[in-house]
Amino acid sequence: MKIMRIEQGCGDGQEANCCTSAAGGCCGMTRQFMTKEERRESLEAYREELKKELTGVEEHLKDMGK
Repeated sequence: MKIMRIEQGCGDGQEANCCTSAAGGCCGMTRQFMTKEERRESLEAYREELKKELTGVEEHLKDMGK
């Protein structure tokens, strides 16, 4: 299965950010495949961000008085 990494900032005037990335960014080769461990880490980080988002939504609803 091919998993693409999309580097934010490339091509929109923020080349400096992606050109310094470990993956090479705009200035070099960009990796197209992630290892299973990298994919797992990425998904775990995404899960944590979703949990934080849900907590924020719940707090906002509570403040609004449901």
